[in-house]
Amino acid sequence: MKELTEIKYWIFDLDNTLYSGQTKVFSEVDKRMSSFISEKLKIDIIEAKKIQKEYFYEYGTTLSGLMQKKNIDPNEFLEFVHDIDISWLPKDKLLRDELIKIKEKKYIFSNGSHAHIRNVTNQLGIDDLFDGAFDITDANFLPKPRIEPYKKLIQKFKLDPNKSILIEDIAHNLEQAKNLGMKTCWLENDETFAKKDADKPYIDYKINNLPSFLQKINVLRNN
Repeated sequence: MKELTEIKYWIFDLDNTLYSGQTKVFSEVDKRMSSFISEKLKIDIIEAKKIQKEYFYEYGTTLSGLMQKKNIDPNEFLEFVHDIDISWLPKDKLLRDELIKIKEKKYIFSNGSHAHIRNVTNQLGIDDLFDGAFDITDANFLPKPRIEPYKKLIQKFKLDPNKSILIEDIAHNLEQAKNLGMKTCWLENDETFAKKDADKPYIDYKINNLPSFLQKINVLRNN
């Protein structure tokens, strides 16, 4: 773990990573996706949910599938599904304190929208701590785990992959990061899809609490 004190670029996934999946924030987005599909395709909510999950598994995001199969306007979709009230989500002072101690560059890398990133980080009380964010529009709507967004992320922020780490809750989203030279860290969870590749060799670190993990790195750095 001492090697992580040399990391110059800290890259964080957003949903179920910067906040705990136990908070069910993303379930609010999930419900909005089902409603959007139901309305647009004029089908009942059960069928909409089925299509939503099928596209997610096949294309990486539900949006990617909708764009390719149903010619859905991505901006309309993003605006609708991320229009959620998460005022109940508490500030995360522990996370904020540990992020502040990391003086190196910090970025968010999300399959969501910039509006969603702002909403979540503002609610968590960490919105002022990042040097930049890369969202699905920056990726031309090509989602992780496609290789293209990782390359675009590196290009946009002029990152050195060999001095970078990506922290993610979906294990297989770490593969391309590792292929490009980054260190990888999986935030353990029990979501079937998120953990199905958790035993792969491209995962360098496994953690169960992000603030605690960052605290350990910060302590090592100061010793």
